[in-house]
Amino acid sequence: MSAGSTARARPLAGRKPFLTAAGAPLTREIAILDEFGERRGIHIPAERPLTVYVDKRELVTLMTLGASPELLVLGYLLNQRLIASADEIDAITVDWEVEAAAVQTRGGIGDIDARTARRIVTTGCGQGTVFGDLLTALDAVRLPGAQAARIRQGTLHGLLEVVRQQNSIHRKAGSVHGCALFRGAEMLMFIEDVGRHNAIDTIAGWMALNGVEGADKVFYTTGRLTSEMVMKSAQMGVPIIVSRNGVTAMGYDMASKLGMTLFGRASNRHFLCYTGFERFDAEPEPQRAPVRVVAGG
Repeated sequence: MSAGSTARARPLAGRKPFLTAAGAPLTREIAILDEFGERRGIHIPAERPLTVYVDKRELVTLMTLGASPELLVLGYLLNQRLIASADEIDAITVDWEVEAAAVQTRGGIGDIDARTARRIVTTGCGQGTVFGDLLTALDAVRLPGAQAARIRQGTLHGLLEVVRQQNSIHRKAGSVHGCALFRGAEMLMFIEDVGRHNAIDTIAGWMALNGVEGADKVFYTTGRLTSEMVMKSAQMGVPIIVSRNGVTAMGYDMASKLGMTLFGRASNRHFLCYTGFERFDAEPEPQRAPVRVVAGG
């Protein structure tokens, strides 16, 4: 994980919550037998459960690598709209011996039973879950200051090159998704987890803890752009999303309604801009000459 020290921030209204720093080993080495009959060691992601308790009430179990579990929990609560800001949290304590995160709020969460009674299992890797009518609450979502957000094609290329050079768990062990927050082509934070929804929640937690606003930022993910990912980016105030993967119809419709810009199939110098063309300053690549196939005699 990396964070830039110059990211524009707004101070929290109160004191920051206390967070433990209970990062866990991200990979584990196992012995495998390959197609050549050779036995050798490889690394695999160390997925583990983390049960979240809010004011001693069990809320949910998240399957995670555990890179920054406290930020994951904070971002999860924010993106589920169970809290409005980090100011509402007094402490988040993670203990891997009991695989639990204890959240202590400053004033409780009102109507938590009713607000978490209805669960929707999403298409998120590792089986994401959202509570209530979160995915349909578009009218309440605002993107303050995002009208001025723009991205140049050259900046997009630079962003993708930074991601390409990132030393990642995926290169070593595979089976994870990566997410990053950018200002221009500067990477402010990068995180990997077994599910892309965990990774974006961790970034949301980092932003909230450090008072970082999203209007001038770009969110990058290796995962597909589903309605869940689009909604979470919008709740973080980030209007521009770049994905190495594609977009679902529901994600497309949601981004169109919210006025967001989506890039998909983005890798190296290739991309597709699905929505929000008005934010994109295109610098088109020259068209390649068609390859002529000559029949051999």
